[in-house]
Amino acid sequence: MYRPREIKKNIYYVGVNDRNKNLFENLWPLPKGVSYNSFLIEDEKITLIDTVDVCYSDLFFRNIQSIIGEKPIHYLVVNHMEPDHSGAIEWLVTKYPDIQIIGNSRTADMLKGYYGVTDNVIEINDKDEISIGKNTLRFYLTPMVHWPETMMTYIPETHVLFSGDAFGSFGTLDGGILDTQLNPEWYEDEMIRYYSNIVGKYGSPIQAALKKLSSNAIETICSTHGPIWTTDENITHVISIYDKLSRYEAIENGLVVAYGSMYGHTEQLAEIIGAGAADAGLKNIVLHNVSKTSDSEILRDIFKYNGLIIGSPTYNNKLYPGVENLISAIQNRNLKNRFFSYFGGFTWAGAAAKHLKEFSDKMEFELICSPVEMKQSPDGVTCDLAYSLGTKIAERILSNEPIKTQKIDCH
Repeated sequence: MYRPREIKKNIYYVGVNDRNKNLFENLWPLPKGVSYNSFLIEDEKITLIDTVDVCYSDLFFRNIQSIIGEKPIHYLVVNHMEPDHSGAIEWLVTKYPDIQIIGNSRTADMLKGYYGVTDNVIEINDKDEISIGKNTLRFYLTPMVHWPETMMTYIPETHVLFSGDAFGSFGTLDGGILDTQLNPEWYEDEMIRYYSNIVGKYGSPIQAALKKLSSNAIETICSTHGPIWTTDENITHVISIYDKLSRYEAIENGLVVAYGSMYGHTEQLAEIIGAGAADAGLKNIVLHNVSKTSDSEILRDIFKYNGLIIGSPTYNNKLYPGVENLISAIQNRNLKNRFFSYFGGFTWAGAAAKHLKEFSDKMEFELICSPVEMKQSPDGVTCDLAYSLGTKIAERILSNEPIKTQKIDCH
């Protein structure tokens, strides 16, 4: 009989893969699916860490039974109440009516609200501990990473951290579950996409959580999505990614040119800007047409790279709708520390550049050059300005000098 894999002695992976869902939170594309990770600790008190989406309750139950048979589960630790991790709780309580559910006061409120569960709930506080036999569970409250009830669970005896959504990624676990069984490089972009889409607004709470956990030796990170991180190199790397992203620092030098274009004229300027940046020596350049590329991927690259240029035609005296959606998403995530510029087009009355200036004025960006504004179609002067913009922002990116929230005029 198949038995789920053992991560550490008597700690088992009992999660599932979701290869059917198209949109995470009904918003974010899942071209390669997602995993819902849950973990079972076989000790004097059998303990389950988080559950899975309710759609996979039957498979989840089989995974659990293949390890413990008909034994009872004593504790369920709920690190996060979002339904992709808590969905099987109501079902679990019917299977194990004496199970005690461990969470904080906000968890208890959500358990009642989502599932009507009020009995056998143990409320813990920050750094409380519960012995389950050979292992101790130590709880760290990490509010707003990325819901108010989120917390993490640490086992000091084995240095295992059950981190909730933190350090997780999109993408199913295909065959292997450990970083040593997979290609962790593939998951890096999916981790950045997960962070930028789901967690990106909450930089300060993440910094607080990293500081709170910093005194603990960590040998294994068990997130609720994506690979289990086990090597020193990978653990250091994924923590550094979260540290950088939560400081709103780019992972590497690069430029995102995101634009909307109805008939191709704004796109022509985007191409010229990209050419100017490339001729200046910048290699990481990504052009995103907002009508074709989902905000999910654009936000990933905006968080990944330190240069951003946005272009839009005027549409009903406003921004192109896809561009308007994008800048709203950027503002909602409190993004800062980017080299920035913008360009706009119009036919009879210019408005795009004005609205992009309003956006720029609200953000903690370093504005590079005056904006490029095009009437109707690109002429020689406009093309030269666009090329210069690409060149200048690339030179600024490659200078490796600190970002300053000031304007640099290059025309």
